[in-house]
Amino acid sequence: MGFPEGFMWGGASSAYQIEGAYKADGKGLNVWDVYTHQPGHVKHFENGDVACDHYNKYKEDVALFKELGIKCYRFSINWPRILPNGVGEVNEAGIKFYSDLIDELIKAGIEPVVSLYHWEYPHELFKKGAWLNPESPLWFEEYVKVVVDAFSDRVKYWMTINEPQCVVGCDYMTGSHAPFMKHERCDLILMVHNVLLSHGRAVKYIREHAKQPGKIGIVPTAPVFVPKDNSKEAIEEARAKTFDMRNAGLFSVSLWSDPIFLGKYPEECKEFFGDSMITPSKEDMDLISQELDFYSCTIYYSSSTPVPDNVQYKENEYQGDPRTTINWVVHEDVMYWMCKFMYERYKKPIFVAENGMANMDWVSLDGKVHDPQRIDFTHRYLLQMKKAIDEGVPALGYIHWSVMDNFEWAHGYSQRFGLIYVDYATQKRTIKDSGYWYREVIENNGGNL
Repeated sequence: MGFPEGFMWGGASSAYQIEGAYKADGKGLNVWDVYTHQPGHVKHFENGDVACDHYNKYKEDVALFKELGIKCYRFSINWPRILPNGVGEVNEAGIKFYSDLIDELIKAGIEPVVSLYHWEYPHELFKKGAWLNPESPLWFEEYVKVVVDAFSDRVKYWMTINEPQCVVGCDYMTGSHAPFMKHERCDLILMVHNVLLSHGRAVKYIREHAKQPGKIGIVPTAPVFVPKDNSKEAIEEARAKTFDMRNAGLFSVSLWSDPIFLGKYPEECKEFFGDSMITPSKEDMDLISQELDFYSCTIYYSSSTPVPDNVQYKENEYQGDPRTTINWVVHEDVMYWMCKFMYERYKKPIFVAENGMANMDWVSLDGKVHDPQRIDFTHRYLLQMKKAIDEGVPALGYIHWSVMDNFEWAHGYSQRFGLIYVDYATQKRTIKDSGYWYREVIENNGGNL
């Protein structure tokens, strides 16, 4: 048997990672546009100025997506391409680009799934304090209003914020993502709350003003612990560790999901943030915890408690373990336990927004791209998702990251996640073996796995 009828098989990208055209047609700058031009942040001093040139090649790309057979395409909208200053004047050329892209997808029979925010924060608003500014949720709402008014006649599926853990944790705690800053916890909890309020304002606007009923989610990443064995005790231990925010801190599941789905911050926040922990108003929590249609997340590998580097293996590692080229452990069981744990806690159908692997890909002498490891990886993870579905976990879809090779943030162009190979020197695209394999999976609705 295959996956549920109507299951949404998809591919994903994000604006900064593929679009390029970073100053074209009235677009404003985002923090990645600015800070990748400063040395020391990105491998080989690379940036997304051109990336995959999707801005100019979107019709060719959508034709390839159609050839892949994907049912939906998740993409983000580059905030300052729509509002160059983050608020105020609307850039009609930006509206036209995304409108044309949406039309092209629909013509190809592909459902557009819009991520409202995938880290393209307007630099003009960053200069005003970004997520630390109490006005930031209103700024986000103004942007969302423009997007929803323009595209909701054709867009039904909305993801508000991609990996909010990274929005605050990588951007402002570890400093590994633009704007590459490190703030104290007293700042971080304010940013967390403003990001959640921004999500809430987006949901409220879509519900009240979209031109057709929307299906809405947010996309946290899921640091899930996997049980040591199938004993009841091991499963309970893994579940408890997954939702105890002290294990993952700012990157935890519960910090970002409990306020939305349970209407409250986890108790451990008081310990983690100390005296800086806020006391949110009922009005704030009501805004944050509006009903969503599914639990969406990104999932790549299992989580572990921290151990000193080069001293011992983490609990999800072992000597000679399988790893992708980005050094992430291959542990397909995490897909099953993510589906189980998230559904049990949050009571929403699961929609996997990202899953995939970085691989050592190149064009072979026969002109093809052979990537058997990606096929095996995806096969393993999909089997685990199917196992959870067969045991009663409702699921709406699976979106492969990524639909094409792209700029991988601080790694630059050194990591290839795509189903489509991109030669960055020539911008030539080549569907990989994994892309054709994925097409067969979609054609059979997973029945051939």
